Amino acid sequence: MNAMQALDVWLRRLTVAVAVSMSLFHLYVAWFGPPNAFTLRATHFGFAMALAYLALPMTAARRGKAPGFIDIAFMCAALAAASYPLINQTYFNTRMAYVGPVSVMDQVFAVMMMVTILEATRRAIGFILPLTALIFLSYQVFFTQADLVRLLEYQYMTTDALFGVPAQVSATYVVLFVIFGAMAERFGIGKLFMDFALALTGHAAGGPAKVAVVTSGLFGSVSGSAVANVMTTGTFSIPLMKRIGYRPQFAGAVEAVASTGGQIMPPIMGAAAFVMAEFMGVSYLTVAGYALLPALLYFLAVFLAVHFEARKRGMKGLPKADLPRVGKVLKDEGHLFLPLVAIIGMLMSGYSAPFSALCGILSILPVVMMRKTTRHEVTLPKVIEALESGAINSVAVALACATAGIVIGVIAQTGLGLTFTGLVKAAAGQQLIFALILTMIAGIVLGMGMPTTPAYIVQVALLVPALVNMGVSIPAAHMFVFYYAILSAITPPVAIAVYAACGIAQSPVMATSWMAVRLGLTGYIIPFMFVFGPSLLMIGTWTEIVLTAFSATMGVTFLAAGLAGFLLRPTGWLARTLLVAAALTLINPGLLTDVIGLALALLALLINSRERSDAWDEEADAPRVSLAETLKAEAAQRAKR
Repeated sequence: MNAMQALDVWLRRLTVAVAVSMSLFHLYVAWFGPPNAFTLRATHFGFAMALAYLALPMTAARRGKAPGFIDIAFMCAALAAASYPLINQTYFNTRMAYVGPVSVMDQVFAVMMMVTILEATRRAIGFILPLTALIFLSYQVFFTQADLVRLLEYQYMTTDALFGVPAQVSATYVVLFVIFGAMAERFGIGKLFMDFALALTGHAAGGPAKVAVVTSGLFGSVSGSAVANVMTTGTFSIPLMKRIGYRPQFAGAVEAVASTGGQIMPPIMGAAAFVMAEFMGVSYLTVAGYALLPALLYFLAVFLAVHFEARKRGMKGLPKADLPRVGKVLKDEGHLFLPLVAIIGMLMSGYSAPFSALCGILSILPVVMMRKTTRHEVTLPKVIEALESGAINSVAVALACATAGIVIGVIAQTGLGLTFTGLVKAAAGQQLIFALILTMIAGIVLGMGMPTTPAYIVQVALLVPALVNMGVSIPAAHMFVFYYAILSAITPPVAIAVYAACGIAQSPVMATSWMAVRLGLTGYIIPFMFVFGPSLLMIGTWTEIVLTAFSATMGVTFLAAGLAGFLLRPTGWLARTLLVAAALTLINPGLLTDVIGLALALLALLINSRERSDAWDEEADAPRVSLAETLKAEAAQRAKR
């Protein structure tokens, strides 16, 4: 082994050691309680930046190569900047902001911290979010005559900006649930979700697509990442959908839409949900309660879309002989549900989200060892891999939260949020529907360039106050912008979840993106439904909640049927138009609109019952492959990766 190879091995071991140490540090904090704010958040960012500079290349040309001199230099500067508040804890914790002096050293380390955070964020998630932060900083420096020293002080030496609420959430909530997701994947819970979904829906019409919806909903609620979900479950579901006759773009779109919905599906959801709980000052369980009915409607819409598409094309399910049995799955693997049950039980018992996540993590190994069928999964290398993967997977979220904190700091210092609220109200002309449409567009555009969490955080500062000022309830306003930050993952032209699915499906990107928009169209409409009917967020009397849920369910069903062109049988344009009109009428809850919507749907049903019953089966001759062959191919792909 030459010197360069020895260095590569040493750096690889260093990366593993840093990642495992980061996971263990956060597990320790969750058990014994967090230290003071600066210590926790600076340590969290120090670990995240160290991993970014060790594991992520500066340019695409260096992908797969060991860190170079520049990477190590950036890492040392990042660690120095993150360590400065730790070494000077008393100074940072006792000084009075805007009153105490800011030394030259304070300013130097503040600049170092901001520069290294922005560069690490660029490596982790691309240039859009760092560029956004730079634009906001430039606005503050050049257009508000800001005092540069006070800008640096606010960003680095207070807990209102870079070390603010997003940093707190990332360091206490998000990293633990990411570790839980990594361990769940490593120790077979993902396989349980797939087997369970196959047993439940594999035999139905278009079974593999329904398997994708169910599996992605289950696993996505744990992973909280659309792209990670696509790459995990899509390697199985997409080839299987293609092999029973679905078009590549449809298969890719189904997986992308279902995986994206995982971020809104309780019990765990995505990282932004924890930030939302912190911003609104409510428990995470309350946020999960707000999200439950809209999430169920979202997945019902996707499920019905693939069902109607399968019926329209005359597709059959998988042979029952090829499928696992529900009883056998539960007998061999059902105990792997217990970590999720533990988290839900702890949350419902009133324990904090970090402690509940810790209990879920600590329960995984004992639960896996309960049965002989899964006991072999527990090995020391797998435990290390899970801790390493959990830390590395949390890097992007941590750095995004840090950079979003910089943007929040600028907005707070300059009063830009109030200015933006005035602009939105002026542009909308005091009309709520126009304000909602403007907010939707802004949310999708922001989400296209950055992950859900920072996109949501920026919207909370800029857009949520405008909606609340126009009479929207606080939970509905937050959930509204949350949804569109998520849906940007399937919205062209920058549909990141679709790009991931296209790589597996080998389908054209734009065709798959527009198919994803069609399948996920209900997701674009649901936020308007809970703004005008807050009972969809479980706010109000049980009578109101049940009636709104029923109305929304009918609307979702009619919309899926109208878009697919199938109800009892393939529909003509008149019936399709009536179904879509019925669905849109049911968006606004109320007795009159519900009656009109149901009347339109009944008329469409009557017309459809008299139409021809020939199923469109243009792909009936598509190659079909057994489940056993698909499982074998999927296992080979995993081994190759």
